[in-house]
Amino acid sequence: MADLFDTPDSNTGSKGTPRPLADRLRPAALSEVIGQDHLLGPDGPLGTMLSAGSLSSLVLWGPPGVGKTTIARLLADETDLHFIQISAIFTGVPELRKVFEAARMRRQSGKGTLLFVDEIHRFNKAQQDGFLPHMEDGTIVLVGATTENPSFELNAALLSRSQVLVLNRLDEEALVAMLTRAEAELERKLPLTAPAREALVTMADGDGRALLNLVEQVAAWPAQTPLDTDQLTARLTRRAAQYDKSGDAHYNLISALHKSVRGSDPDAALYWLARMLKGGEDPRYLARRITRMAVEDIGLADPQAQGICLQAWQTYERIGSPEGELALAQAVVYLALAPKSNAGYAAYKTAMAAAARTGSEPPPKHILNAPTNLMKEQGYGDGYLYDHDAEDGFSGQNYFPDGMKRGIYYLPVERGFERELKKRLDFFVHLRAKRKAD
Repeated sequence: MADLFDTPDSNTGSKGTPRPLADRLRPAALSEVIGQDHLLGPDGPLGTMLSAGSLSSLVLWGPPGVGKTTIARLLADETDLHFIQISAIFTGVPELRKVFEAARMRRQSGKGTLLFVDEIHRFNKAQQDGFLPHMEDGTIVLVGATTENPSFELNAALLSRSQVLVLNRLDEEALVAMLTRAEAELERKLPLTAPAREALVTMADGDGRALLNLVEQVAAWPAQTPLDTDQLTARLTRRAAQYDKSGDAHYNLISALHKSVRGSDPDAALYWLARMLKGGEDPRYLARRITRMAVEDIGLADPQAQGICLQAWQTYERIGSPEGELALAQAVVYLALAPKSNAGYAAYKTAMAAAARTGSEPPPKHILNAPTNLMKEQGYGDGYLYDHDAEDGFSGQNYFPDGMKRGIYYLPVERGFERELKKRLDFFVHLRAKRKAD
């Protein structure tokens, strides 16, 4: 029976309109898929499933244009399953019920169903739960596609019944192979110089579909001589970098920025800062996170770091973009080259854990104020030693709750200004031991 995918000619649609190049080059077998050998090779998860003749439900996680839909369609062909494709954007509960009912009737007649759900992360949790009974009884083999991290976007129950496979962004080698295949389909080379061909591949930014769309545009240009890079970029707009300010890329890039600063690499830190700004990230968010880096990873090893971050933040607020972003960049460089210490951060977390363990233990009475006679009778302030009256301005008294073992939380490092703080701390530790012995 004819369906929407039947065409009278390999290069034209049902009304004689040309088919897009990306559609004409869609692989007809899994062996033709480019860039995902880690999944499709003999030892890869899909290769192993197919050789065993058993396909489980899957979640394909990867960026746009890397072959998620194509792989799902070819898996149905390889396993002789009826292929149904829906999008979570356009499909509601009534449509899902019809899909499940049709799959159930198909199964009764001896034919299985591979249900491909594009953008599966856009279904809410209740809708995701609706797939579970049909997966469990074998009515459908679910193959979901998502560009978002499944750990955050999909139900634990759905994930437990599926295998998550990560598709790679297409690298330069894969894109060049796709470009060669496109030129073979067009039966001619693109009118580009070698550097311009490299620029075209770079413009695709790891997206195979985007590359083929760019190829199709270039192929339509009348050109007597090969175009150079400047001529190419004048005619084509570079594909916007993939960046979702609330999605997985957002968290990946801020993590890369933070770890580059922590790793004392100013060049890498500037690169990730630029990537986020180019992607449209709010500079105020970056200012807040940069200040956090100063507190968490530099701390008292360089007490100026936090102030520099706050000044950069204030500078941005006063002069705005793009000039204010330079202040953030300079703060990032300062942080990357500053001495590093998380001693204050670690001490805070350890103290918080100790506070949680000890509950409502009161302070020792000798360090409590006694503004009333009753409180004095209860021993408040009794025995308190005023440190300014003591030798070296240090009494060495206990300030922890009675009966609680003294905690040691702050362990400064031998870097930056904390080297000086460590000397001071060691001095008071020695003096406290001496006072106790006396």
